[in-house]
Amino acid sequence: MRFHKEGYPTLLLVIIIAAALIYLGYKSQISLVYYLTGAVSLFLLIIVLQFFRDPVRQLPESSDSLVYSPADGKIVVIEKVFEKEYLKQECWQVSVFMSPLNVHINRNPVNGKVEYTKYHPGDYLVAWHPKSSELNERFTSVYTTHTGQVQSRYIPTP
Repeated sequence: MRFHKEGYPTLLLVIIIAAALIYLGYKSQISLVYYLTGAVSLFLLIIVLQFFRDPVRQLPESSDSLVYSPADGKIVVIEKVFEKEYLKQECWQVSVFMSPLNVHINRNPVNGKVEYTKYHPGDYLVAWHPKSSELNERFTSVYTTHTGQVQSRYIPTP
């Protein structure tokens, strides 16, 4: 299993905190406290490892005419919307919600040439807030393929 490189500082911090908790639990000389600090430390470590994992993905079929999901998660919206940032036309929006248990790596959804990228600083509203896709921090990419343009937008959630 691979881990995303940006997760290593967090992983190191969690290991230090876990070691400190276990040490304090050991020094307390109360077995319940020792086991409790060990359990909390293990839980924190598992959460961080789970969040920053980067499994190798094999596409079931390689095709220039397919659009793959750029992220793990659950499709929560499929609707026609007017895209006003770059494409400036009516498009299909497919929204994928990632829970904390999903792999938090976003990949390119299509084979093609990157035509446009833009980082938008912003808020950190909860994902189900109606304005989160417009007001939250986000990163937009537009790809040109032989069948047309595809836009992908990544919006991190708090």
